[in-house]
Amino acid sequence: MIQFDTVSPCEYADALPRKQFMDYKIKPLWQPIPRIAGPAFTVKCEAGDHLMLHAAIYRANAGDIIVVEADDKFAVAGGNVCAIAKARGIKGFVIDGVIRDLAETRENQFPVFARGVIPKPGAKKCISPLNQPIQCGGVTVNAGDIIVADEEGIVVIPQAQAQEAFDIAFARGEKDAAMTLEQWQAQHSEKVESILTNLGYKDE
Repeated sequence: MIQFDTVSPCEYADALPRKQFMDYKIKPLWQPIPRIAGPAFTVKCEAGDHLMLHAAIYRANAGDIIVVEADDKFAVAGGNVCAIAKARGIKGFVIDGVIRDLAETRENQFPVFARGVIPKPGAKKCISPLNQPIQCGGVTVNAGDIIVADEEGIVVIPQAQAQEAFDIAFARGEKDAAMTLEQWQAQHSEKVESILTNLGYKDE
């Protein structure tokens, strides 16, 4: 099984276009947060409602990351929901929205990436299908897409490209790790100067 979390989202930048990286406003809610990776279990919460996320924590599989499309007016989860999710083996939440009970979640060490926190919870009145395509952080996320998230950002890897993206990212990481800073600088300087010359730049 591919260990997607052995590679930083920064390395996946070599393998995937910008549209597969979430808005930086979807960020870690506590630090230091571990890198998480796993298949997306997608949830859409209707405006002001959080019922389907609460349903999802009992339906997602161990190893999944629950990815949520919501609004940012009401919290879609709190400390107990996060604790239950962790106990069921869910890797973390990635939420285009907000939660509450951050202190409990931080103490429980459950990874949550979201827009922020708000004390007021949503309602439990609206149903919508689970594991349908959603929008999260400006990215279309399909059930089963691979999510890799850490303090550097969040990448969504389409299932069909998962092996190829991992191979490219892993190779990039290995290449960088094998270089000293001096070697990297030499290559970098040569590349920058070559581009400047080709663009007609001249030092004053």
